[in-house]
Amino acid sequence: MTRVALLTGAGISTDSGIADYRGPDGLWRRDPDARKLVTYAYYMADPEIRRRAWRIRLDGPVLRARPNAAHLAVAALERTPGFAVRVLTQNVDGLHQLAGLPGRKVVELHGSARAVVCTGCGARSPMAAALERVAAGEDDPRCEACGGILKSATVMFGERLDPAVLGEAVAVATACDVFLAVGSSLRVQPAASLVRTAAENGARLVVVNAEPTPYDALAYEVVREPIGTALPALLGRL
Repeated sequence: MTRVALLTGAGISTDSGIADYRGPDGLWRRDPDARKLVTYAYYMADPEIRRRAWRIRLDGPVLRARPNAAHLAVAALERTPGFAVRVLTQNVDGLHQLAGLPGRKVVELHGSARAVVCTGCGARSPMAAALERVAAGEDDPRCEACGGILKSATVMFGERLDPAVLGEAVAVATACDVFLAVGSSLRVQPAASLVRTAAENGARLVVVNAEPTPYDALAYEVVREPIGTALPALLGRL
C-alpha cells in the first residue's frame, strides 16, 4: 500500500474559478485592502468590513464552484487499489469533497467556507442559510441563538489553527510515502512546515506550483506546468 499525502493550496482551485491570493494575479496584489476582510481583529471591530465580507460571500464564486480535473484526479487515485490517500488542504472551498473524496480523508487546515460559526456561543450552521438571510436584506446577520457576530467557519488572520486538526495533519505527513505540495506558495505557517516534516521522515516530495517555493530544494521533482493537466499526469505515474 502506497500512502500518498497531498498538501493543496489555492492554485488547485483556480481552474474552478476561485482566484488565488499570492500569485501574479492574486487577490492580495489586486486589492491589498481585501486582506482586512479575512483578518479577525478588523472583522470583529468594523461593521462595514463585515457587510462587505457578507456581500462578497453572497456574490463570490466559492459556493458555486465545481471541482476541476485536478480535484477529480485526486478522488480517482483514492479509489485506486493499492493507494491510501489523504489530503491536507489550505483551501476552504470543499471542492475535494465535492469531487468524491470522503470527508474523513480531508484535513481542512483553515476550516470551511461552507459553514458559519458564532463568535459568541460557538454555534455552527450552514453558510447557505446565512447567505439566504443576506439575500433577504440582512447585511450583517447575527447568531439566532445569542445575537453574537457570525463569521465563516474559516481560520482568519489573527486566529490559531485548531491544534487537533494540525496534529492530524502532522501525523499524516509523518507517515506518508509520497507527499505532493500542489498549488501552494508554501509561505503560510504552520501548514508549509508539513512539507519539511514529510521530507525528513523519508517521503518522496513533489512540488507542483507556478512559482518557486521555499521548499523546492527538498523536492525529488518540481513541476511548473498548469495544475489541471500536470497533477492528473503525475498521479497517473504513481
